[in-house]
Amino acid sequence: MSVSRRTLLMVVAGGALTGCRAGPPGSDSSSPPVSAPAGSAIPSAAASTAPSDGPAEAAATPSGPATSTSASDPAQQQPHEPTRDEVVERYGGLAPSEWGLEVSGVITELPEGESAMALTFDACGGRGGNGYDADLIDFLRERDVPATLFLNARWIDANPEEFGQLAADPLFEIGNHGTLHRPLSVTGRSAYGIAGTGDVGEVYDEVAGNAEKLAGLLGHPPRFFRSGTAHYDDVATRVVADLGQRVAGFTVNGDGGATLPAGEVRQEVAAAPRGAIVIGHMNHPGGGTAPGVAAAVPGLLAAGRRFVRLSDVL
Repeated sequence: MSVSRRTLLMVVAGGALTGCRAGPPGSDSSSPPVSAPAGSAIPSAAASTAPSDGPAEAAATPSGPATSTSASDPAQQQPHEPTRDEVVERYGGLAPSEWGLEVSGVITELPEGESAMALTFDACGGRGGNGYDADLIDFLRERDVPATLFLNARWIDANPEEFGQLAADPLFEIGNHGTLHRPLSVTGRSAYGIAGTGDVGEVYDEVAGNAEKLAGLLGHPPRFFRSGTAHYDDVATRVVADLGQRVAGFTVNGDGGATLPAGEVRQEVAAAPRGAIVIGHMNHPGGGTAPGVAAAVPGLLAAGRRFVRLSDVL
């Protein structure tokens, strides 16, 4: 963990990575399951192909079209995805030994030797978290900077038009930010006052609920998952892997859970090392994230830095 990231997490420990909490802790945890917005699937060249258990494919350019695969080809069919009951049976008796931001199964940086950096932005959804930072997205488009966008199910329901535009833009790929934006725990652990999932079944619901929504809208399942608060235990990350997704952590906390002013966001993003995964938020218009990123990125581009979506190098 970089000094910048460690210091930042300590300073904003009360609010970092929540990015959207406005009501009392866990106030959205009892919400009923969300349903997919009405309408047909949105064809997207933005997100990459579904995960496989074979070697990583060559990195796609952000503007390149997605490659479709015939479902009739057995060699290209996805492995069986376990049901909720199967996941509970498999992991229900296991006790976790790790908890936090960096546990087994969490990707915290790009592959060794990768000189690019990945910008990732969360949209948390729920009360106080359904905003859309158009200035941030417009800047990324103007400078042709790709990014991975982690969208919560509630945010998608609240922003169907914006979601459709993002999903259709090849500059971006869409990741899974959970169904109710909960820390991922099999024992009910919380983070920053947000109640975590209480058992293996709730872990499944948090991951699979929004994955099903995204698969219906995009035409393929998401490849990457990030939980609310980016906290996990090591049993929960195994569930995510069994559901065909990779857990995306981060190297640099770019906006302190959407709490930092623009100057500090610029400083954090500009100082990100090569191979870094930078986390920020795209659901707080008027905050420091958009102007901070806009101030940092031109200098990085001028210095020869390259930006990628996670699927381009993972």
